Amino acid sequence: MARPRTPVGTFGDIEFTALPNGDVRARTRFRDYDGQLRRVEATAPTRKMAEHRLKENVAARADHTVGSGELAADSSFTTLVEVWLEDLDLEGRLAPSTRELYERDMRDLVLPAFANFALREISVRRVDQFIKRLASAQSYSKAKHARTVLSLAFGLAVRYDALRENPVREISRLRPPPSQALALTAPQVEAIRHAVRSWRREEGLNGPKPDGQLEQIIEVMLGTSARIGEVLAIRKTDVDVTGTPATVRLCGTIVSPNGRATHRQDHPKTMRSNRTISVPSFTAEVLRDRLVLIAEEDPEHLIFFSRNHTPLTTNNVRRRLRSILDGVGITGVTPHSFRRTVATVLDRAGGAELAAEMLGHTSSEITKTYYIQPDEKVNPVTAEILESLAPRAGKVDDE
Repeated sequence: MARPRTPVGTFGDIEFTALPNGDVRARTRFRDYDGQLRRVEATAPTRKMAEHRLKENVAARADHTVGSGELAADSSFTTLVEVWLEDLDLEGRLAPSTRELYERDMRDLVLPAFANFALREISVRRVDQFIKRLASAQSYSKAKHARTVLSLAFGLAVRYDALRENPVREISRLRPPPSQALALTAPQVEAIRHAVRSWRREEGLNGPKPDGQLEQIIEVMLGTSARIGEVLAIRKTDVDVTGTPATVRLCGTIVSPNGRATHRQDHPKTMRSNRTISVPSFTAEVLRDRLVLIAEEDPEHLIFFSRNHTPLTTNNVRRRLRSILDGVGITGVTPHSFRRTVATVLDRAGGAELAAEMLGHTSSEITKTYYIQPDEKVNPVTAEILESLAPRAGKVDDE
């Protein structure tokens, strides 16, 4: 009958031998991760100490041999980062902007804290304390980003057998600070419109006048709920103003990868973000004006573009908007403020599901949590219902 094989990574019976000098030698056969049986031994003054040292040797050997290819338990965290980034490129599933964000978060937030550690030295406690310190010293957002890239990198280490488990999975939950979505009021929207329309329109100013695109971009954001990158990616072929209401198809976004020119990406943030939207009259009017301007251009031409007919960058639009509004004392407004405003207006009129559909979200919970400003007003029907508790004229009935 065949003798059962020792499982990989374990050892068999321990043999003890008394040595001439009085020490005890403990010896066993250890089956390595390449499947080969190898002899491991340890010597100590007593049998118990020899057994203890032998088990330490076996454990150290197991830790050292865990690993495949470029990664092992003794590999540095820096090595893991490089292998992980290469793996992201091989998979090719991430949008270029997301790939750049992951690398930036890893190199700026995480790597300085773990660069000098081997993988086996990075414990749950060490990761947990790092994330908590980052959230306290910098922000919840940065701590969340750091946790994401750490978990992805350690997940790769587990798949490469360099670690047995992902330490990020066991750290305490990262709780966001209390916050709520803030939408713009109608007067605030009008103040923003006025500030943008008035910017550099005075007589006698040097330099070219504004081309009017920023105020038009705002009208399209308010009429579509689209992200700024999605608005800048709208092409001539995506707009239909022949019917009532006019429609816009959102099916791309503008990206500016490091080392590459700003260009239109042929898909937005998520698959659900591909959508055709019926727009209000004020947005349709802007789109008609833009179509007249590019009437002789091909269908793929962008609705909004630079003086050289190249894509506008999202960062430049954000900076211009912030600069104009800061100049008139309006702070805290970003292109995303218009998206939250649309979500809140739609929620009040048609509910969170309609707002989520408009924004291209997969769940109305996302919309309610991050985009819809909470409504503190209780349904006024409560006043009518509670009239039943009003005081009655005359004496109180004995009953």
